[in-house]
Amino acid sequence: MKVDELRELEEDQLGDRLRSARRELYELRFKHAVGQLENSSQISKVRHDIARIMTVLSERELGIVTHIPHESTATAVAVADPDAGFEPDAPVVERPVEAPKPKRGRKAKSEEPS
Repeated sequence: MKVDELRELEEDQLGDRLRSARRELYELRFKHAVGQLENSSQISKVRHDIARIMTVLSERELGIVTHIPHESTATAVAVADPDAGFEPDAPVVERPVEAPKPKRGRKAKSEEPS
């Protein structure tokens, strides 16, 4: 299942696919626990599918990608305005740079007493 295919689906179809993928993952984990699962890579494939579906749903929720129905010939386009929030006359605020925290553990040779 590819992300482009998922982006063309409606929200209720995505919800159905998410439920069925989670159910399939549950069954695969059960089969793996009892030793009946022949191909354990199926678990990771289903987990990746679940992640893809959840990503598409969260993109829609946040408005990152506009949803275009599958009837349209256009594809989903990310909404990003490079000039959003940029004001050319706004003063530039420089923040002081803090020194990095020293790492724990052994001291450097220059810091050790002779």
